[in-house]
Amino acid sequence: MLYVWNYVKRHKKLLFLSLFGAICFVIVNLGLPTILALIINDVLVSQDTGRLYFLVAIMGVVIIFGLVGNIILTYASSRLTNETTRDIRNDLYDKISEFSHEEYEKIGVSSLVTRITNDAFVILQFVEMVLRIGFNTPLMFIGSIILIIQTSPSLSWILAAALPVILLVIYWIAKKSGPLSDKMQKLLDKLNTYSRENLTGLRVIRAFSREEYQEEKFSGVNRDYANTAQSLHKLMGSAMPIFYHVMAVVITFIFIFSLDPIGAGEMQVGTLVAFVEYAFHALFSVLMFSQIFMMYPRANVSANRLKEVNDMPISITSKPNGITETKTHGYIEFNDVSFAYPGETENPVLHDISFKAKPGEIIAFIGSTGSGKSTLVQLIPRFFDVTFGRIVIDGVDVRDYDLDALRNKIGFIPQRALLFTGTIGDNLRFGKDDATDVELVKASDVAQAREFIERMEEEYHSYLSEGGSNLSGGQKQRLSIARAIVKQPDIYVFDDSFSALDYRTDAEVRRRLKEVTGESTVIIVAQRISSIRNADQIIVLEEGKIKGRGTHEELMENNSIYQAIAKSQLKEEQEGNFDE
Repeated sequence: MLYVWNYVKRHKKLLFLSLFGAICFVIVNLGLPTILALIINDVLVSQDTGRLYFLVAIMGVVIIFGLVGNIILTYASSRLTNETTRDIRNDLYDKISEFSHEEYEKIGVSSLVTRITNDAFVILQFVEMVLRIGFNTPLMFIGSIILIIQTSPSLSWILAAALPVILLVIYWIAKKSGPLSDKMQKLLDKLNTYSRENLTGLRVIRAFSREEYQEEKFSGVNRDYANTAQSLHKLMGSAMPIFYHVMAVVITFIFIFSLDPIGAGEMQVGTLVAFVEYAFHALFSVLMFSQIFMMYPRANVSANRLKEVNDMPISITSKPNGITETKTHGYIEFNDVSFAYPGETENPVLHDISFKAKPGEIIAFIGSTGSGKSTLVQLIPRFFDVTFGRIVIDGVDVRDYDLDALRNKIGFIPQRALLFTGTIGDNLRFGKDDATDVELVKASDVAQAREFIERMEEEYHSYLSEGGSNLSGGQKQRLSIARAIVKQPDIYVFDDSFSALDYRTDAEVRRRLKEVTGESTVIIVAQRISSIRNADQIIVLEEGKIKGRGTHEELMENNSIYQAIAKSQLKEEQEGNFDE
């Protein structure tokens, strides 16, 4: 739990206020029984009204003092708890945002969501419990034991006999709760995974009539989670009944063994009342403090899960003092690049890829599914690092760049268009915060998105739902293209970004793109011949290897793989009256 403590100790003033409030709480709870004993023993017997008023006044001061202390404790602990959890989540999110694809695959998106939400909430609950109970209960216990010994040493053995019973129960519960907590958090990861899959894949599930199967699958995990949670809550809840039974036995023994001292005049009634209160506070302090020990295993599991994310080494990092400025802009060179996913070095996805591109050129990649096209272009912005060889942009190895500077050179348009919750304008400005309305209109016009945007009631202020789900696939792709155009990068990377467009729109977008990409380098991954036939160089990939390169005409003459792709598509284009 050192991980959590490092966050808590950042707020020393709030920590001090929490301690001060806890001391006030202890003074009140132990002071009132002491004053009450004096009233019963002295005032009620002597009927001294003046002394009664004096003691009642002191009791009132103590109560007010306790009220102030309780307010301070509640305020300080609540604020410290929330600020600690806020800091943990902020740091966790910052770390996650630096992750490469490798780290995401190791942990899983659903698990990361669980950790930043549920695990952080468990830490919040634990820290709040520690601040409200962890400070005052030890003080309360120590103070109660001192007063118990001072009040009646002869009855102290009763409390001493009860404490081991409570401590054994606490130890048993803490030992059993650890594995249950770990299992529950892992099951929660599964629940989030299934929920995410079912919600995002709802159309596919309905198309295949697999609702019942998915429901049973979810219900199974949900049932396991509920059973585990129930076992854990039963275990945690058993502490309170056991305590009250032990407390009842203790009080009974106190009254039994106090009869002789009271009868002999060795103990007064007020002293007995105070002793019972001290015993209650001593045992109740142990119980309350035990809540921390019982919750500790669960909090420790959550803390370790958060620490795992926080301590995970990042495979792709920005080089210290990396290059931020270059004399040239848009030059790309692949030198004998090979790539294998982490842990699969014996099965490279790409083999000895070499090519050059310069501003004003269009370099296209085509090949069958799984040939490595998308993987290749993802190496340019360093979503992955090459296994062998090097990628040079503007004369600098991509690994020598400041990562932000490298990615600022590139406008990456993925195949799966991802839009964010917010307005259309917010999404278009994602790569350039200060883009003007004129720039947005021009970019959307080039991307053939202006027409459907201006049909909307609020146009560029129209609100997009999560993932842009209120738009069609083609509309989302056109907005993604417009977003890259607004950025005005040195290098455009289109990773099969025209796949959701019809032939006419595809042709018009590519025709208009020449207006804005004339001085930039354009890299295109495509499945359609029509999308790349005017490229300056077309590279044919097969099983991660270059099997041909040249213009459309050259490849149609001498490359069998390209010819096979072309023949399967050109007929379809002609039937669709495609006219570039």
